[in-house]
Amino acid sequence: MTIMKLSLRGEYALRALVALGENYESDVVRIQNISEERGIPKRFLEQILNSLKSGGFVESRRGVAGGYRLARPPEDITLGALIRYVERSLIPLPLASGKLHRKDNRPDEVQAAIRSVMQEVREAILTVLERMTVADLCERARRLRGEPTGATDYII
Repeated sequence: MTIMKLSLRGEYALRALVALGENYESDVVRIQNISEERGIPKRFLEQILNSLKSGGFVESRRGVAGGYRLARPPEDITLGALIRYVERSLIPLPLASGKLHRKDNRPDEVQAAIRSVMQEVREAILTVLERMTVADLCERARRLRGEPTGATDYII
């Protein structure tokens, strides 16, 4: 059962924003660097970043020292907003459409029960995506790489 399917474009957009989020304190990041480090074809990445620029997620600078950076702090960009922009929908499931009747035109309580559970699943996914930010995704990626993720405590 597929609850939510993220397109390759959506995955690459998330990868690119993590790259920019991890370098937020830097000036700009070159497309070539993002492409090589994140395994995103450069041409596809250019299209994605141009789209994200139009959506207000990133900004760019042209020229030899040009590149991209996040338009807002990574903690201000939710995954829900990004996925909604890139995918045009958060969860493309026909959960609430259609009538709940069997072929004999009697109500189908089992189908209604299943649909209500799937609506709860959809709401849970939406809640997570609206709460999770690019900063959270960056933090999770650092943790998975085994990198330090915050202030270090020193004990003497």
